[in-house]
Amino acid sequence: MGMGVSSSSRRGKRTRRAAMAEINVTPLVDVMLVLLIIFMVTVTLPAVGVPVELPESRAAPVEEQPDQITISIDRAGVIYIEDDAVPTGGLPAALAALDRGGEQPLIVLRGDRSLDYGRVMAVMGELGRAGFTSISLVTDGSVSAP
Repeated sequence: MGMGVSSSSRRGKRTRRAAMAEINVTPLVDVMLVLLIIFMVTVTLPAVGVPVELPESRAAPVEEQPDQITISIDRAGVIYIEDDAVPTGGLPAALAALDRGGEQPLIVLRGDRSLDYGRVMAVMGELGRAGFTSISLVTDGSVSAP
């Protein structure tokens, strides 16, 4: 009989459920994976928008520097400083107009594989004449020795 009395008294009272103490991490993981994918895709995109088919080489990769200047020569022989085309014969003036700051910036030279060797050397000669002594040539990686 004592059992019946205690169970009937519980039925009359409202019972409060305990708060759920678990966090649903599935949406958090989904957002983090999407951000990771976006980061991976944007990091691997080339920094310069000039389309150049680079020659292959087994040279060790050079680390990028924040103050580097990228000069590209496309298949037609047009010279670009970053993304801006340089008019024909205007390379010396464009190099003189570059803000050098305190130190010599690293020049990264990207030349198309179909270019004449003389065209690339003419650009390198103008770079040397303008006082840029630190020049890196950019290539694609290769798996076989020449």
